[in-house]
Amino acid sequence: MADNYIGKKMEEYKGRSSAPSSARRPNTLMSLLAKNRSCRGYDSTFIVRDDQLRSIIEVNTKVASARNAQVLRFRPVNHSEAAKILPHIRLGGALPQLNLPLPGSEPNAFIVICSTVPESRFVYTDLGISAQSMLLRATEMGLAGICIGAFDSEAVQRELSLPLAPLLILAIGRSIEDIRLVDAAEGDSLKYYREEGVHYVPKLKLDNLILE
Repeated sequence: MADNYIGKKMEEYKGRSSAPSSARRPNTLMSLLAKNRSCRGYDSTFIVRDDQLRSIIEVNTKVASARNAQVLRFRPVNHSEAAKILPHIRLGGALPQLNLPLPGSEPNAFIVICSTVPESRFVYTDLGISAQSMLLRATEMGLAGICIGAFDSEAVQRELSLPLAPLLILAIGRSIEDIRLVDAAEGDSLKYYREEGVHYVPKLKLDNLILE
């Protein structure tokens, strides 16, 4: 009986060893890029913690910077201050009829990005690297976000008592949206759109991006 028991256990062990692992696969850059979609609808009950905002901002201690000047500065805004920003931002410029974000789906955390020097192509180089890197970090953490360029800069600076003018705002939170990429060809409309509650984002194919 003992031999039979041991034999059965060995067979079970071999079966488990040969079965595909169900362990969660680590995120790759390509998977993070696919998940990292501009989100315009958030779970308003989810509170982004201060340490999560700091962790997102921390990527700027590692990323590239034009001339390594590191001119960008960041102001985290948690749920207690979100009401200072919400009236001064606009989301979904291509869908003005929806007046996004919809009531009850507003983001309640932000990162305001400023520069210590006047705007220039080098500042904007840093701004693009920084914003994308922070959103990828948020995605890695299971969060979502969006770059907000349509905002009242003077009002945001005044409301937050910022010593510097804001260049860009990131909203951060937990997405409630269904966002899907769709293939597009050269000449197609690249405006995002919504159908039956799904948000579609056209993206050019690789062959359209490569110059011969």
